[in-house]
Amino acid sequence: MPTLFRTAAGACASLAGAVLLAPSATAAPAHHEYVALGDSWAADSTLSNISTQHVPLGCGQSAANYPKQVAAALEVAVFRDATCGAATTVDMTAPQRLPVSTNAPQFDRLTPTTDLVTIGIGGNDAGLADAVTTCLTTNPVVSPCQTTWVPGGVDAMSASIRAAEPAVVAVLNGIKARAPHARILVLDYFKSVGERGCFASIPISDTDAAWIGHKMIELNAMLARAAAATGVELVNTYATSDGHDGCQPPGTRWVEGLIPMSHTPPGPAVPFHPNQLGADHQARSVLATLGK
Repeated sequence: MPTLFRTAAGACASLAGAVLLAPSATAAPAHHEYVALGDSWAADSTLSNISTQHVPLGCGQSAANYPKQVAAALEVAVFRDATCGAATTVDMTAPQRLPVSTNAPQFDRLTPTTDLVTIGIGGNDAGLADAVTTCLTTNPVVSPCQTTWVPGGVDAMSASIRAAEPAVVAVLNGIKARAPHARILVLDYFKSVGERGCFASIPISDTDAAWIGHKMIELNAMLARAAAATGVELVNTYATSDGHDGCQPPGTRWVEGLIPMSHTPPGPAVPFHPNQLGADHQARSVLATLGK
């Protein structure tokens, strides 16, 4: 083949290759309007790295929570983070009164053009977060949670979790109605307490620690049922959280214990809530679900 034709053929091949590669190099982000909803585990509530960019100070929303990490990774054009500590399903459609401010109804951030929604909700509706504090004790052989929540062998927390299910289902249907084109991801709660207590970080008896662990499994099962009933996706953060509960050492645990001091990030922490490593785990789980 004459040199001229070899050169021309090579140039055409290079051009064709460039044309084939161009779409992936310049592909638009898969999502353009992302809204994050939920409670303190969605806000990754903190006392040392609070952001007021999207919500009032009283929400305790972390400046590096999983929604912000996901938004950055996806390079979305529009991002609204409504997550707020202590939120319940009621706060999706009603203002949440905080000590010195108010968080607007979380659903106010949804629009018909929202195309991605993450939500973590249900723990406060069931009352499991408050129940943990009733388990605290200075005596490792007593079980105050069992006394409080399982009187006469009837587990009131199990009943409370079941009672919260219709409210969670209603919230998921409410998202679908307000953002009909959105991909909706429901995050469950990852492991916070191990099978045994660990004085003094988590001063809970072994019996009550096991009870809390089982209630967390029940809560996550309820969220899975709600997701299936409404046709939305569940992000299972619990299944991959073994060995990272609050009894583990700094750098390994994803949840802080009773002592309100975190090493990741350094500073005051919210007891029994995700630290930065926990938020990172949530973000990885969401992105993996999205194929990123």
